[in-house]
Amino acid sequence: MRIGLLDGGQRERRPATLGEHLERARLAEDVGLASVWFSNIYGHDAMTVAAVAARATTRIELGTAITPTYPRHPHAMAQQAASTQAAARGRFTLGVGPSHRVVVEDMWGLSYERAYAHTREYLSVLVPLLSTGKIEHAGTRFTVRAHLTSIDGLPVPVLLAGLGPKMLALAGTLTAGTITWMVGARTLRDHIVPRVREAAAEAGRPAPRIVVELPLALTGDVAAARELARRMFKTYASLPAYRAMLDREGAAGPAEVAVVGDHDAIGEQLLRLAEAGATDFNAAPFALGEHDAGLDACLRSLVRIGAQLRAAPRGSLDRGASEVSWPG
Repeated sequence: MRIGLLDGGQRERRPATLGEHLERARLAEDVGLASVWFSNIYGHDAMTVAAVAARATTRIELGTAITPTYPRHPHAMAQQAASTQAAARGRFTLGVGPSHRVVVEDMWGLSYERAYAHTREYLSVLVPLLSTGKIEHAGTRFTVRAHLTSIDGLPVPVLLAGLGPKMLALAGTLTAGTITWMVGARTLRDHIVPRVREAAAEAGRPAPRIVVELPLALTGDVAAARELARRMFKTYASLPAYRAMLDREGAAGPAEVAVVGDHDAIGEQLLRLAEAGATDFNAAPFALGEHDAGLDACLRSLVRIGAQLRAAPRGSLDRGASEVSWPG
């Protein structure tokens, strides 16, 4: 399982600057993480940040988690993604999704009706553009006859953020995999992974990426960290898509699925995610103060955990939680 950083739009509960995003990307690369992903909520445009960060780094994968589909025509999305890939010299992955009704309708004033149909047709335009550079499409929402000339930015892998059965099937059928948020190991194992893998197999596609993103605190005060997570991430418990995943997990709220504890406790929790089928884990670090490790120490701990996971005996992660234990 590859381990990366989810770099959100906040720094110490204030908006992050572009310079701070770049500092985190460089730190993630310097300590040895596999990837850094940028969210696209209220702050800087995630693809723009990825393009700039690409020129401040040399090795690390860069991605968006996620760029919403509704505000951008799929050709415009493809053009920006190809430009970002050119800047990244092949290290960029585009994560997209339809977002949520409360965002699309209440914030942007757009219709969220038939979100699945919108996403399916959107991907039917976007994915060919980012693989071949050309599209001829006449649909119910988009009629696009266009191409891209930025061949130095192609191809661009696309991941779909999906949680419901139809969206997960779409992720497996049309894209390289999925990105999740607020999904615990049980729900990953029983709901997310089998649906995406089955759809990819039926479509004749390679094994999909399953990118799992969760809040994380490297801390000596687990109770306090979970209480902070409860307060910081409480909004997600009220969004229908995430609420459904938390209910599947048997979790009261985001605090119960957050990855919290010391090095070994975090290693054990990441092992459970790997066993459940995660191919990637992206940490969204949060901290409450003196009991918690700083960002540098947190990321270095994650790199060591990643090395320990990779050293696990071949096939051991498929045997089930009762047979595999964390080596800490």
